[in-house]
Amino acid sequence: MKTNELITQEDLQAFKTDLLLEIKKLLDRNAPLQQARWLKSSEVRKLLQISPGTLQNLRVNGSLSYTRIGSLMYYKLEDIEKLLKGGTS
Repeated sequence: MKTNELITQEDLQAFKTDLLLEIKKLLDRNAPLQQARWLKSSEVRKLLQISPGTLQNLRVNGSLSYTRIGSLMYYKLEDIEKLLKGGTS
């Protein structure tokens, strides 16, 4: 035997709050897997401890590939890791 249940706006609000908290927990747990995959030039220079000129040389000689979006250049984290291990991207 099924009974009719009344769902109030407060019930829906509580459900929404609980659902959002659960989603946030899942995202927080997976946050290390979602680290930045693209870095800006300033972040690369800081990571590699190099000057703007040295970074430009790495781009020009093909040692480090990049993507230009507008006036900004972005570098793949995996390409930087390859460079650090002695390979080219």
